[in-house]
Amino acid sequence: MATRIGEDDSSATTLLAIRWGVAFGVLLLAFAGTVVTLNATLYSAAGFVSSYLDSLARHDLEGALAMPGVEHPSDALPDLLVADGLGRLTSYELVSDEADGDGHTLRFDVHFAGDIRSEIEFTVEHTGHRMGVFSGWRFTRSPIGVLQATPLHAADFEVNGVAVTSADGANQPSRYQVMTPGIYTLTHQSKYLQAEPATFLAEGSASITEAQLDIQASQEFVDQVSTELAAYLDDCAAQQVLLPTDCPFGKTMNNRIEGPPEWSIAVYPEVTIVPSPDEGGVWLVQPTPAAAHLTVQVKSLFDGSVSTFDEDVPFDVEYTITFPGDGTLLITPR
Repeated sequence: MATRIGEDDSSATTLLAIRWGVAFGVLLLAFAGTVVTLNATLYSAAGFVSSYLDSLARHDLEGALAMPGVEHPSDALPDLLVADGLGRLTSYELVSDEADGDGHTLRFDVHFAGDIRSEIEFTVEHTGHRMGVFSGWRFTRSPIGVLQATPLHAADFEVNGVAVTSADGANQPSRYQVMTPGIYTLTHQSKYLQAEPATFLAEGSASITEAQLDIQASQEFVDQVSTELAAYLDDCAAQQVLLPTDCPFGKTMNNRIEGPPEWSIAVYPEVTIVPSPDEGGVWLVQPTPAAAHLTVQVKSLFDGSVSTFDEDVPFDVEYTITFPGDGTLLITPR
């Protein structure tokens, strides 16, 4: 039988088209499966929140701030929005994901360094599709929260190692923007002041996290004041008069003294320093007992006899202490 020219070529072309069609169909099905898988994982509501938590765990502040729905509260300072200020988030796990239309409420079990954990709630909503196929999401409640920090008795302190200063001074709260969830530790350590670290968990933007730091006098502060006070009292004791000038002790006598009075400090005051209850940044040495010893010859105006006065003269010290700002202490009698 005769074969027409071109029949073999037509059959080969048809077979090739079928093969390409099958291959395209397989690729299309594979792509569709990949899209479904990605939309159920990476591009799901839980995947969106997980990406945010991953950024916090890596201290990728820029990445966390760039996520849709992350908005800054207008009534708080941005001083703590630095990578070094983020707490150490170590792990997290999805607990629940409740859908309501385009919105989702998700709860995550979140773990931080120091064996601190909490269950945190996020709310997100579907915003359409990226490139027409991948789900897009945004936070409906911004994960930037507010830490209201009050440093007691001093204005300067640190939060997770980031130095800040209370805008209105000691004992006054300042509001700072913080990424949530997060662990925030308030500290203070300076030459004269110290505080036990105070750690707080900022769980979300729905409420303000209130934090206080109790700053107290350090041992170096007490030692410095004790040294300066002792030197001052020694200078007072060096004055050979019954009433040393600008000094907290002295003695009046009805009889005549014979020779110069000799003073010495018998009991130095045991200094304790407390913050002023009325003024931030002001410190007090509250009334503290001490004693000076006086030795002097006394001649009686009645009979002319001479005797030795050799006794302790008790007195109290009480001071106000402030910091002029040049690294010194200003100690003022009260």
